[in-house]
Amino acid sequence: MKRLFGSNVLVSGLQGLGAEIAKNLVLAGVKSVTLHDDGKVDLWDLSSNFFLSEKDVGQNRAQACVPKLQELNNAVIISTITGDLTKEQLSNFQAVVFTDISIEKAVEFDDYCHSHQPPIAFIKSEVRGLFGSVFCDFGPEFTVLDVDGEEPHTGIVASISNDNPALVSCVDDERLEFQDGDLVIFSEVHGMTELNDGKPRKIKSARPYSFTLEEDTTSYGTYIRGGIVTQVKPPKVLKFKTLKEAIKEPGEFLMSDFSKFDRPPLLHLAFQALDKFRTELLRFPIAGSADDAQKLIDFAISINESLGESKVEETDKKLLQHFASGSRAVLNPMAAMFGGIVGQEVVKACSGKFHPLYQFFYFDSVESLPVEPLEASDLKPENSRYDAQISVFGAKLQKKLEQSKIFMVGSGALGCEFLKNLALMGISCSENGKLTVTDDDVIEKSNLSRQFLFRDWNIGQPKSTVAATAAMAINPKLHVEALQNRASPETENVFNDAFWESLDAVVNALDNVTARMYIDSRCVYFQKPLLESGTLGAKCNTQMVIPHLTENYGASRDPPEKQAPMCTVHSFPHNIDHCLTWARSEFEGLLEKTPTEVNAFLSNPSGYATAARTAGDAQARDQLERVIECLDRDKCETFQDCITWARLKFEDYFANRVKQLTFTFPEDAMTSSGAPFWSAPKRFPRPLEFSSADPSHLNFLLAASILRAETFGIPIPDWAKNPKKLAEAVDKVIVPDFQPKQGVKIETDEKATSLSSASVDDAAVIEELIAKLEAISKTLPPGFHMNPIQFEKDDDTNFHMDLIAGFANMRARNYSIPEVDKLKAKFIAGRIIPAIATSTAMATGLVCLELYKVLAGGHKVEDYRNTFANLAIPLFSMAEPVPPKTIKHQDMSWTVWDRWTITGNITLRELLEWLKEKGLNAYSISCGTSLLYNSMFPRHKVRLDKKVVDVAREVAKVEVPSYRRHLDVVVACEDDDDNDVDIPLVSIYFR
Repeated sequence: MKRLFGSNVLVSGLQGLGAEIAKNLVLAGVKSVTLHDDGKVDLWDLSSNFFLSEKDVGQNRAQACVPKLQELNNAVIISTITGDLTKEQLSNFQAVVFTDISIEKAVEFDDYCHSHQPPIAFIKSEVRGLFGSVFCDFGPEFTVLDVDGEEPHTGIVASISNDNPALVSCVDDERLEFQDGDLVIFSEVHGMTELNDGKPRKIKSARPYSFTLEEDTTSYGTYIRGGIVTQVKPPKVLKFKTLKEAIKEPGEFLMSDFSKFDRPPLLHLAFQALDKFRTELLRFPIAGSADDAQKLIDFAISINESLGESKVEETDKKLLQHFASGSRAVLNPMAAMFGGIVGQEVVKACSGKFHPLYQFFYFDSVESLPVEPLEASDLKPENSRYDAQISVFGAKLQKKLEQSKIFMVGSGALGCEFLKNLALMGISCSENGKLTVTDDDVIEKSNLSRQFLFRDWNIGQPKSTVAATAAMAINPKLHVEALQNRASPETENVFNDAFWESLDAVVNALDNVTARMYIDSRCVYFQKPLLESGTLGAKCNTQMVIPHLTENYGASRDPPEKQAPMCTVHSFPHNIDHCLTWARSEFEGLLEKTPTEVNAFLSNPSGYATAARTAGDAQARDQLERVIECLDRDKCETFQDCITWARLKFEDYFANRVKQLTFTFPEDAMTSSGAPFWSAPKRFPRPLEFSSADPSHLNFLLAASILRAETFGIPIPDWAKNPKKLAEAVDKVIVPDFQPKQGVKIETDEKATSLSSASVDDAAVIEELIAKLEAISKTLPPGFHMNPIQFEKDDDTNFHMDLIAGFANMRARNYSIPEVDKLKAKFIAGRIIPAIATSTAMATGLVCLELYKVLAGGHKVEDYRNTFANLAIPLFSMAEPVPPKTIKHQDMSWTVWDRWTITGNITLRELLEWLKEKGLNAYSISCGTSLLYNSMFPRHKVRLDKKVVDVAREVAKVEVPSYRRHLDVVVACEDDDDNDVDIPLVSIYFR
């Protein structure tokens, strides 16, 4: 980030692509962005440049972009160059990007950048209709400091052989992620200490839990125990060719779609032919002009013939016609996608992090074109802001886009990008169209790095409202309604049947699987297309869910994340994540849960006691004990009391508990099977000895004391933050001696879900505790209550992260685990999902290319694309969606998309007969979670002549709301051979 903050970048060409790149760089936080463009704004630009409006027409493009671009980040210096650019001016920049430049000029500029000392990173990128290209040259030798941005992989050693080569086995706690040829270093190895020298060693024969070392260890000490093996990621040096060399010998192209493996060489040719066309005719080909397309094809054939052995075998004339026809247009989805890719390439050039694109990338989305051939007359400009888009897709599809009814769920990072894209595309921009956006979240400061429709002054306001207002500023014709409802079963009165039935498509902009699954189920139910996407750092994915053509989102699931066992987190941590998970849990227990429990008791003592008696278990007992402890022994009335509490907590957590653990399980303890108890991955802990001279000890106490004081409403004295005075106050605390006890049970079962041990006399103990609690409550001052503290990671002045980092690092010190700084602790404990603007922009661009297909209609499954991309490597992988699973029965077949409907207020018997006619024997009918009929239960037979709706009302207590005309039932059936048949949901339209 420091290298990035010191970088000056030039962006030349401020049409849609240049605007997207500039936006991503300003959000990323480079030192300065200089915009170069000598052209004037015209209506055509409004199809893709979201900084411009109709009132900017006639102004210089670069200057017109500055005010709105500057709003994104005041820390970035933004300037303009509005005249001709000379190569000498390029020496002011670390990276330069050109989006609209001739090959001749690009070669001249690139030669200058390549030979400059130090080299200037040169990027040339173009978006021409549904075609795009990128070329990167970062100089003769460019060092990549971190090729993928992933944390180095690690493993815990279980054994190392004295062999040549040596076999290293690791504990089967987690699979190893090493690959043959990786370099690793060893630490903390006992016995074979020769490996602890910090020297990188190459591995081979990498397997899930073992690998071999290219080293002879026969003369080394015998391995005893311990050891951590960590991957070393060496820097990589790349030698780039100049543009002049690379055009003639492009080498391997970066692929994105293996169904088009022969496409990049042809597009390499097409972009050169377009450059020749523009150089000779001083204009772009006219949309729909067969003559212009033929001219471009002739140029392409002529260039191809001059290539000798490396020429393209077959020039696809139809593809080149599409290329020529749409070449003047900069489409918003293409600009968004390439703006993400190029923005990330600039960040790589400035920071040295992630592997650059080496060196050419070509992409097309001709499948986005309407299925029916377009007439030249349909492509003519209408003197509107959508003319660029009309020149590619035609006026008929433009009208469809404007009249579409779209539901967008979420308006955070993805949502902001989508709203900008939809506004520029003209989606829902007529009286008949409507875009409904919902998000129940409010804007936080940390959102501003990528959620670019929000500003400082919007913090605390609803995301959906602010984003919708900002999108209407981009296109005043956008017909948008912003709601703050979470789309869930509880809001089906808002998003009712009529709402869902009116929709043309649903766009997800969500950040959690639960919400995605719910929206997916509604889209399947109402048979609506769902355009799904997500990001994680530099990675993004898109998935198209199209009725009857593709599988639904819920058809495939990621495996659940592996959770550390409770006993590992509480007593046997072996990495900093375990320490931070425990720290977060302790924070919430001490400062949020217990004060909340205290308030619950004080507000209704008798109700609280009744609930504890009813539960009557170990959990209720523990809860009562915590409340009593908080109001009795640990009650604080002065700030010195809070310091005393914090000092005793330190002793309890980091000395006494460790002494008890190592007393119960000494260092030489054995398991019942005769193996050492403290074998990997367990680490033997050592108690800490408190010292007020240790800043980390004192910082922990400061944070703990201040937060404890907050819960009791105690004012914090000025001297608290003076280390010397705090140390004096801490040293006054008398700490009682601790003696470990015999027979203390410490949970070692990894499958245990609770650390509370049940006891036979829990009920009697609970009665005693209730009596004690009631007695204590009588000693409290009138109106006493506590102030629970909810964890808030983003406020650096509230001491929350100080306490959590302190908790985790003291515990890490107990177990000789490397400690972390507050920022790293914030990432892990705050469960921060890495998010950057570039991958978000790319994902939304790709989704909007699919939206053209959805709204045009008539596309086959092979026209759609799902994508996985990782901008860090970079990797682009596009593939056809998977079709839905088909179930067959007799001459019928159906998928998850089918729903069987029956019209009429029928009885259960009539439903059974209706299914019987299809060769299906129904044995069970249910509604919601209630069973309406089962052939095994004789008493259910009396229900057969009742209406299904009446049985649902009586048995399942289902009242069908007035806005719904039908009832859904799930029916379990068998065929005549007693084989189960999974049939679709049955909807009975009774009204």
